[in-house]
Amino acid sequence: MAADKQNEAKVSPVDENKENLPDGGLGLEILQIIKESQQQHGLRHGDYQRYRGYCSRRLRRLRKTLGFKMGNRHKYIGKKVTVEILSDNRYLLLVLMEAERAWSYAMQLKQEANTEPRKRFHLLARLRKAAKHSEKLEKLCESPRVDAKTKLEAQAYTAYLSGMVEFELQEWKRAMEAFNKCKTIYEKLASAFTEELAVLYRQRVDEISPNIRYCAYNIGDQNAINDLMQMRLTGGGGGMMAEKLEALITQARTKQAATMSEVEWRGRTVPVKIDKARVFLLGLADNEAAIAQATNEETKEHLYETLLAECRDTIQAVREELKSEAKQRERSSDTDSGKVSNLQFLHSYLTYIKLCTLVKRNESMAQTLHAKLKETQSDENKRGPRPQDLIRLYDIILQSLAELSTLQGLEDDHTFQKEVSLKMLVYKAYRCFFIAQSYVLVKKWSEALVLYERVLKYAKEVQSKAKSLNNRLKDLPDIQELIAEVNAEKYSLQAAAILGENTDETAEVPSQQLVKDNMPLCDRLEAFRLDPSLVGKQPNLVQFPPDFQPIPCKPLFFDLALNHVTFPPLDEKVEQKGKGGLTGYIKGIFGFGS
Repeated sequence: MAADKQNEAKVSPVDENKENLPDGGLGLEILQIIKESQQQHGLRHGDYQRYRGYCSRRLRRLRKTLGFKMGNRHKYIGKKVTVEILSDNRYLLLVLMEAERAWSYAMQLKQEANTEPRKRFHLLARLRKAAKHSEKLEKLCESPRVDAKTKLEAQAYTAYLSGMVEFELQEWKRAMEAFNKCKTIYEKLASAFTEELAVLYRQRVDEISPNIRYCAYNIGDQNAINDLMQMRLTGGGGGMMAEKLEALITQARTKQAATMSEVEWRGRTVPVKIDKARVFLLGLADNEAAIAQATNEETKEHLYETLLAECRDTIQAVREELKSEAKQRERSSDTDSGKVSNLQFLHSYLTYIKLCTLVKRNESMAQTLHAKLKETQSDENKRGPRPQDLIRLYDIILQSLAELSTLQGLEDDHTFQKEVSLKMLVYKAYRCFFIAQSYVLVKKWSEALVLYERVLKYAKEVQSKAKSLNNRLKDLPDIQELIAEVNAEKYSLQAAAILGENTDETAEVPSQQLVKDNMPLCDRLEAFRLDPSLVGKQPNLVQFPPDFQPIPCKPLFFDLALNHVTFPPLDEKVEQKGKGGLTGYIKGIFGFGS
């Protein structure tokens, strides 16, 4: 909050400059002010509560600056901004902030209404309040003191908020009229002013267009659904329209699902009695067409995730029905347990769709990474894709294909099993190819060459087995392209291996200039040697710890003459000491002899 207030203090003088016009009339850059305020105070992250707090604080500052206080702390005295007191453009800004505060509170309640439906009533009340303030702003702008541009922006702003109110009330015709009026005004303003302002006006037009098409569809224009689907592909209609668009598509499919009763797959017709499965199977072709038309990788990934989520929900619904069917069989003690039921076959079909979609999604990601892998990296510090990333994707693809071969009800379908095994061979070849490339990066030429030979072996197996199944495997990657790439890599690999051997051989020729041993620099100062380790992180300068060197030790002296020395006799001294006897001992005790 403290940081927000500091930002407000810095931004406010800039906004004041934008509100003044050089011709001396009262003017207000309405759309530019609200867009910059929204981006700087929470709406970049969808935080409407933070933006509402900003509007409240700015209103308080404006009232204090203009001396337009609503009484004091003890008593409220309401005041209205009228044309008579309209001497400063900040009075217009005051009304605009009141409308923005009510609108932001309504959008906050709209987020909370997903879990608390009763907040929708409060939401409608705040939207009406915002529209009321915008109408008040439009009336103030009718004054001759206000310039023409501000009048047009005020009309467009009022039409936008009025359209929002009618849109929430599901009054499609009136909402469409209001949005069309707003769109017309902003288009005229975009063509009349500078490019910087024109960008803002066009952005507002792009925001309004999904609402207009949605209203047209609800009024009865069936062509509008195609426009909405196209906007879904291009990523348009975000925010409030995203949820409504998904709900609209589901509603349209639900209406068509009433006519669908069965589906045919692998030569068997299966009745579809579950409504969720009908809706999903009806929308499957549309989803696949949307994925094929998507040009943006991010949009394509989003569509894949949406299709997989719908497929998982449908499989879960079928699985619940399977549980109840199993209980009924146990009660009726049905003996025909070997035959796969229609519901179980439908479950296998939906699982097949899910696994095939996973394979296509991972293959699309692998193709994107492969294209990036071929490109040269401009920024060396930035980590690019590696062959290991593609190996992981092909591992997931092979795992999905292994699950396909175990689907219940297709164990005896030999054609299906051949198709799956052939697909596994193709993706094994691609996986082996990228494993070989990972060995090339670490200069393990022999291992890489063996793996390239394995790729060619897989490719020949695919070519020999694909003759009878050629028409059914059109979606697989081109194996001929892989063979050509492997041959090119093999030749370059053999050349690199030969060059590596030659460089090793030529390195022995100038032996007087290359360091072959680990002799440190201090021991070869007299001769010039090429030692790349000297400029590395661990240069070989001295040997540490140093080796032990022999040194002369202290001599040892042995006394060999002792055996040949004759010592003087001490017998006389020993006898004299013994002659004293007891008398001498007594004298010694009492000290007489001393």
